[in-house]
Amino acid sequence: MPVPGSRGLVSRSLLRESAYRAIRDAIVDGTLAPGERLHDGDLVAWLGVSRTPVREALARLEQAGLVQTKPGRHTIVSPLDVRDVRAAQSVTAAMHELAVREAVPGLSAAELDDMRDANARFADALRRGDVDAAIAADDDFHGVTVTACANGAVRTVLDQYTPVLRRLERLRFSSLGGRESVAQHDRIIALCAAGETEAAAAAARANWSTLVPLFDTP
Repeated sequence: MPVPGSRGLVSRSLLRESAYRAIRDAIVDGTLAPGERLHDGDLVAWLGVSRTPVREALARLEQAGLVQTKPGRHTIVSPLDVRDVRAAQSVTAAMHELAVREAVPGLSAAELDDMRDANARFADALRRGDVDAAIAADDDFHGVTVTACANGAVRTVLDQYTPVLRRLERLRFSSLGGRESVAQHDRIIALCAAGETEAAAAAARANWSTLVPLFDTP
């Protein structure tokens, strides 16, 4: 299995969570490809942890739909499934709509500036064709309202389902044609700044719905 060559990656104080995030991110960015078998020994050597946090991480990843396990046989990276991605898109869009609705009444000028800065970085990354930087900036943009809404359930659901969508984007695109999203982000910011809660929430949901055409991309 072509796991990264570095070892001892995971902090001992955060074994379970760090192992989960490291394996999840390797699946999302394509380092671990769909259908690839995952061997406990390889993951243990890569992460520098015992088998227990690795197995716990794999159990969480199976629940999130990113791996498939057949007890006593093998664990593989889940193939892309359009039905799973559509379901994740619907849930993610609804959660971001809720986050914006709950965040807008209390958004500060500094938080609005953070959204503007993230969108500027997003636009710059798209111009440069830097998929990783674009996705990171997009996460930062939406993360402002997710944090501001202070709704732990929203964050928990998004942590589970967003990686499924990011995986699709990374695997099917060598560059992002998401310039329409820059304008949509600008609209969300303007509506938030104006205190137009329902319109801003609807715009956030519409922004995540732009992923729908990707489902039918060959």
